[in-house]
Amino acid sequence: MADTEARENTVMQKYLLHIDGQQRPSADDSYFEADDPFTGLPWAQIARGQASDVEDAAQAAHRAMTTGPWATMSPSARGLLLQRVADALEDNAELLARIEVRDNGKLYSEMFGQCRYLAQWYRYYGGLADKIEGRVVPVDKPGYFTYTRREPIGVVGIITPWNSPLLLLTWKLAPALAAGCSVVVKPSEYTSASTLEFVRILEQAGLPAGVVNVVTGFGPDVGGPLVDHPLVRKVGFTGSDATGRHIGAAAARGLKRVSLELGGKSPNIVFADADLDAAVNGAVSGIFAATGQTCIAGSRLLVQRSVHDEVVAKLVALASTARIGDPMSPDTQVGPITTRDQHKKVLEYIDIATAEGAQLALGGGVATDTGTDGWFVQPTVFTGVSNQSRLAQEEVFGPVLAVIPFDTEDEAITIANDSKYGLGAGVWTTDLSRAFRMAEAIESGTVWVNTYRAVSFMLPFGGVKDSGIGRENGAEAIDEYLETKSVWINTGAPTGNPFVLR
Repeated sequence: MADTEARENTVMQKYLLHIDGQQRPSADDSYFEADDPFTGLPWAQIARGQASDVEDAAQAAHRAMTTGPWATMSPSARGLLLQRVADALEDNAELLARIEVRDNGKLYSEMFGQCRYLAQWYRYYGGLADKIEGRVVPVDKPGYFTYTRREPIGVVGIITPWNSPLLLLTWKLAPALAAGCSVVVKPSEYTSASTLEFVRILEQAGLPAGVVNVVTGFGPDVGGPLVDHPLVRKVGFTGSDATGRHIGAAAARGLKRVSLELGGKSPNIVFADADLDAAVNGAVSGIFAATGQTCIAGSRLLVQRSVHDEVVAKLVALASTARIGDPMSPDTQVGPITTRDQHKKVLEYIDIATAEGAQLALGGGVATDTGTDGWFVQPTVFTGVSNQSRLAQEEVFGPVLAVIPFDTEDEAITIANDSKYGLGAGVWTTDLSRAFRMAEAIESGTVWVNTYRAVSFMLPFGGVKDSGIGRENGAEAIDEYLETKSVWINTGAPTGNPFVLR
């Protein structure tokens, strides 16, 4: 309680835009409030950017790519700079984690580990920066020397969500910087503060002014103008599939490339031969960790009918022990919902599930024993769920689990794939042959076997179907920020008829 009172009495923080290496107010010097999900109270004022601020940021990013030190920096030097960025992020992980918790309500224990882990992306892509190579092509026409170059695509617009602002920014920013691009970031209006602190750390580590710019604000004021800006050649977005469609359509009008990491309704599949205790732990981690506010949440738990009741009993017993409360406390296991609107949406889906005939096995309402007026929802489990129901088909983005029984492996595959999404999936089995069959048959960008929610900077991540376009992480991600140029050098080819294609 003392910590809560201290937060309520903290002086309101003020954050400005970050453009061309300078902190500055928005064009009209207006602000909006950022709320602390734990207390439900505002804690910071964030500059409300406008289209003219996007214009300034895009111009600064373009100058950085064409006339500044970034434009002439060798790939090896870029790589060394990214290594320094990694060191600076490790040194400031605690600061960034605390701001993330204040802004989005996730557990400090998770955010601190996540913020420390960010450094590994910059080390990895720093190591790849001077390994971006073209190739010499032995073309079929005599008298020519031909080769390809891999060049940065240009200014990149990055639009990030509120659930893991810095991690999901880094998944785009690290490969973009390694490729030599410059960036304009529009963070979620709900969680902007950590990104503004983050870019200061980047420039303190030596990143030239204008390479990374941050314009905070709302979609119509900032997001739309950023996607539409003629200097922006690529847009990277993480968020809902509805917004992703809108961004993709807008980007297409300007023939811009996009990478879209969108929603999910991931199946977490438990077979009777699995280690059931491990599977239940994985199910709890898959849906209640991060309060269910992750695109890869295992929100559909498919359980083989012969062990269904046993798994549900173990699941309810474990989930009912979850400690709900202050995300800064090391004892807390489930924190608040990040935004007031999302809190309302999650509770509405619980009502929808009940109306559809699902059976409530755990939770189902507001968690009231937290000592604050924050936005808490009890860990909630529904059984008897039809895969055709809204609870099973629509992304809730909260701590609400739909348990669906199945009989055979083929039925599990059919249910798992009967979704417009395809981001992640989990399989729990001790049968190695089944693990390989399921990994091949499930339509998703990632399949975890006997684990869940594991990610790495080394392995590609992305979705199929309505879960997105493109891949982040791994060596493949850097291709999203590069163009290939072909070069022909005449070394003695006859000129021939100038009116005939040679």
